[in-house]
Amino acid sequence: MSFGTDNFKGQKYSSLKKTYLKKGELFVDPEFPANNKSLFFSKVDNDIEWKRPNELCKVPKLVIEGATCDDLNEGELGNAWFVSACSSLCQEMKMWQKVVPDAKEQEWKLEENTYAGIFHFQFWRYGRWIDVVIDDQLPTKAGKLVFRHSKAKNELWSALLEKAYAKLYGDYESLTQGYIADALVDFTGGVAEKLII
Repeated sequence: MSFGTDNFKGQKYSSLKKTYLKKGELFVDPEFPANNKSLFFSKVDNDIEWKRPNELCKVPKLVIEGATCDDLNEGELGNAWFVSACSSLCQEMKMWQKVVPDAKEQEWKLEENTYAGIFHFQFWRYGRWIDVVIDDQLPTKAGKLVFRHSKAKNELWSALLEKAYAKLYGDYESLTQGYIADALVDFTGGVAEKLII
């Protein structure tokens, strides 16, 4: 059985990327703006500054030497349940490639003029794969990522995946509580079942 993919909030990755490359501009997501509303529903943090990856490191990369559990450091958000689910996702490359589609095509290639500051990720929601588009602006404090990050400062797939998931749920703060099983369903389209032994 084959399932189609829906574009979250009507945003189509390929069309948006083509448009911004043609304009010679970096994508700015109007559906998930770089502001406090995208961060929190219950508070304001004026110390957070949104930065693009090239402002954080010299040679940004989506993935360095494959996606591994070492790429998953929780940060200030306190969403260990989501980090644990991502750790499981790293163990199943076929599913990781579904959640992070076209990773090689999405990789930074600044010298080839193919970078438009736009990424996309896919999650299973209500019987359909949903394609979530984001821009590459990430929340930082003192020049460092605030939330999820990799041990390698220039590897950014986990921070970008977390941003896409936060967009799906409305804001980053909504990811502070959750269940590993729910995230695994979102990553796989599978069914979660609790076993009592």
